[in-house]
Amino acid sequence: MIKWKEETIIEVNIEKVWSLFFDKNIKKIMPKVEEHTLIEKTEVEVGAKHEQKYREGRRVETYIVETLAFEDQPDKKHKQISFVLGKAFKISLSFSLLKINDNQTKFIYEGQNEGVNFVGRAMLKLGSEKSNNIVVQEFMQKVQQEALNI
Repeated sequence: MIKWKEETIIEVNIEKVWSLFFDKNIKKIMPKVEEHTLIEKTEVEVGAKHEQKYREGRRVETYIVETLAFEDQPDKKHKQISFVLGKAFKISLSFSLLKINDNQTKFIYEGQNEGVNFVGRAMLKLGSEKSNNIVVQEFMQKVQQEALNI
């Protein structure tokens, strides 16, 4: 299992940063997501499910993303999702935003990637923590960049 927790300060209002995590903007921060379709409940409640199509090279993976937690308070925003990728990895992601002031937001990105079968566990052991850290840092930078462009 691989786990991570990273945080950064974004020089943008919390509501603007939060808007990036809604369906209409998800492709801005996750450009490899080709489709993101709500199939159950609404996007702002626990238990919401989306069918997502993700491109990795020539392959397109389709999976169901479930919202496990959702909080939308003036000073704190939080969304936690989970999905199984390629029948091999269970991925849980958490996005938290904390209001520092009207123009600063603390962004906390946590997650874990767990092998759900022999193949998944073996691939995680063979993969490098360094390459996972690069993916995490790229996502953090993408969120910051897109927030500054709003």
